[in-house]
Amino acid sequence: MAGPHALSRRLQGVLPRLTRRGRTPGLRTAKTVLAAVLAFQVATWLDTSSSPILAPLTALLVVQLTLYETLATGWERIASVTAGVLIAALFASVAGLSWWSLGLVVGISLVVGRLLRLGPHLAEVPISAMLVLAVGGAESAALDRVTETLVGAAVGVLVNLVIAPPLYVQPAGEAIAELAGRMAAVSEELAAALRGPWSRELADELLDRARGLGTELARADRRLARTEESARLNPRGRAAREAQPRLRNTLTALERLHVSLRTVSRVLLDRTYFLPEEAADHAWSPPAREALADVLLAVAATLRAAGGVADGTRPATGPDLESLTTLLDLRGRLAEALLVDPRADPAAWSQHGALLDAVDLLRVELGTALQPPSAAWAPPPLAAAQRRAVRRAMAWRRRR
Repeated sequence: MAGPHALSRRLQGVLPRLTRRGRTPGLRTAKTVLAAVLAFQVATWLDTSSSPILAPLTALLVVQLTLYETLATGWERIASVTAGVLIAALFASVAGLSWWSLGLVVGISLVVGRLLRLGPHLAEVPISAMLVLAVGGAESAALDRVTETLVGAAVGVLVNLVIAPPLYVQPAGEAIAELAGRMAAVSEELAAALRGPWSRELADELLDRARGLGTELARADRRLARTEESARLNPRGRAAREAQPRLRNTLTALERLHVSLRTVSRVLLDRTYFLPEEAADHAWSPPAREALADVLLAVAATLRAAGGVADGTRPATGPDLESLTTLLDLRGRLAEALLVDPRADPAAWSQHGALLDAVDLLRVELGTALQPPSAAWAPPPLAAAQRRAVRRAMAWRRRR
């Protein structure tokens, strides 16, 4: 049984996620509930069926989209639900609900979804078909089910347009800040490892941790892409347009910092494997390990500051010159500790140079991560991709 102190700590971790800054608590949940209820009520007024469950189902799917997604891919959701309804209505007229009819409906629904190129909405075809089979989809009710789908889509779009169209600025900022925090933690782990016993196994583990940051990086990039998309056709898009340069600037710097951290981990591993296994602890001299540990701790502190810039808890006033100067001094100390005669040990000279290059890149990109963006941002025009495709086609035709 968890004690009161443990419960208090759990609540402290959960409450910030439920009440994020800049967001009305429960607004997205209330919008979703409202869209589902309104869609059900409108379908009931239209007397589409005794249980118009497809209307709130479609509204639930559509209200989660950005306004641009609604126009760009909303038809795919409508097509997927409609295809599922028609397939279920066709089978309900010749067979009831059984294990073999259910399997056949799911299989045909997936094939039809692929033929219609529904992409991520493919699974909604069999889901809709199974729902219609479950509530009894006769062929004569197919039109009513399609009507429910259209009603749900219309209500979802209307609710999304009228009530705080989603921007997804805060989730992107939090994902980038979390990425910066994870990178800082990896830097601190590297520093702690350098001050303790060193081995091949430890070098392998640290490189794996640095590589594992790629998953967090991809997640942050997806969140930011969704933020950029939410600014299109959105009457509230100004907030996203103003936040995008700061978020993109920080994320781009973190991408390059990730590469540099991986390089540092890789060089540490390469030198460790260059020596015999029993001499792995002597791959790096104690002064070099201590100097590099200090560099990585300074990098970690600046990374956490970059995370504060991303989530808005710290203003983007530019890099802290004192911190960057300290980092430069630490780099100089590391260079002295790594000094070696290239004629006596060519491999060490090359590996030490690679390590110093990676540290230099860390220092440069840290300054970039804290730099205020200088250019404004606006989403590309809606028809930009189509215009590029037309220009490419015309250029290809002229070349022929």
